[in-house]
Amino acid sequence: MTHALSGALLARATASPSHHAPDTGQLTLHARMTVGFIAAAFPDADFVLRAIDTLTYITFHRGITHSIILLPFWAWLVAWLLSNLSRLSRRPYPWQAFYGITALGIGIHIAGDVITSYGTMLLAPFSRHAFSIPFTFIIDPYFTGIIVIGLVTSIFKPKSRYPAVAALLILGCYVGFQGILHSRAVEIGEAYVKNHRLKEAQVHAFPQPLSPFNWKIIVSHDDDYEVASVNLWRTQELDAPAAESGLLDWWEAIAAGYQPVSTAKWTRHSRFGETERQSALAREAWRQEIFAGFRHFAVFPVLDRIEYYPDAVCVSFLDLRFIVPSLQPSLVFGLCREGPHGFWHLAHDPGLFGRD
Repeated sequence: MTHALSGALLARATASPSHHAPDTGQLTLHARMTVGFIAAAFPDADFVLRAIDTLTYITFHRGITHSIILLPFWAWLVAWLLSNLSRLSRRPYPWQAFYGITALGIGIHIAGDVITSYGTMLLAPFSRHAFSIPFTFIIDPYFTGIIVIGLVTSIFKPKSRYPAVAALLILGCYVGFQGILHSRAVEIGEAYVKNHRLKEAQVHAFPQPLSPFNWKIIVSHDDDYEVASVNLWRTQELDAPAAESGLLDWWEAIAAGYQPVSTAKWTRHSRFGETERQSALAREAWRQEIFAGFRHFAVFPVLDRIEYYPDAVCVSFLDLRFIVPSLQPSLVFGLCREGPHGFWHLAHDPGLFGRD
């Protein structure tokens, strides 16, 4: 929805006065904003991959439909489809009338995805490299709120595009502010590396939910990670609710997981487990060809658990980017092997690891 609304806002901000006149051959203002709304939602049409399975979805999500190389083609396709639909109305339009705004709508969707930590394959299908500038959490109420305010304000100024333009400028400033916070989070990680004399360590920072001041800092070195969840604004720790019985308790429990920088708690994670037995089994599972999709997707993979059954063993992994305090880990994937010398296969049974 945020993507779609951003397309409508961009359509309004780039509308010329002629879009208010019905007989110029251009889209009306309402039609232009509707097209921007639809086009900006289009790239996520790849959600149909979920019909196969979740691993296939995360392997190819934000792929060809998010490619800047294929953007001209997708813009033409959406424009052509809308042109054909317009023939059912009393006022048909050629596809050329839609093309400019469909290109802008798809473009702002791609830009909105690049600033999150998930990763976007901008050069698909020629490269599967996932580009990411992790400034904004994937669900940011402030980001969405700026867009909504711009659209609502435009209702009261129907003949002026400046409220929409102003909203886009504010949105850019907000993302820039998040970039400053990202740099601050990285500096904290670099100080940790220096204080603990970690050699050849890399520091990464990722935005977190609820507040632009919430960040996850990951220090990676060899096959180990040091992770801290911090709030760059707060100076005192928050108390977590005794029991999470409602939405407010859930909110407070997550917020309490982000400590002030001065009291940050660093947690160590090992990619393949702590013992030699765990490591040998985890590495064997990790190398399986059928697990290639998750290997490509996961930036900070770590062993989640190993479960032993009378006639099988199952190994699951997760990505540290998608761990939020007080919430069950998401995007957990694993493999199972029957017997000590059996073949590995993907674990499709959600009950194997105690979660979906």
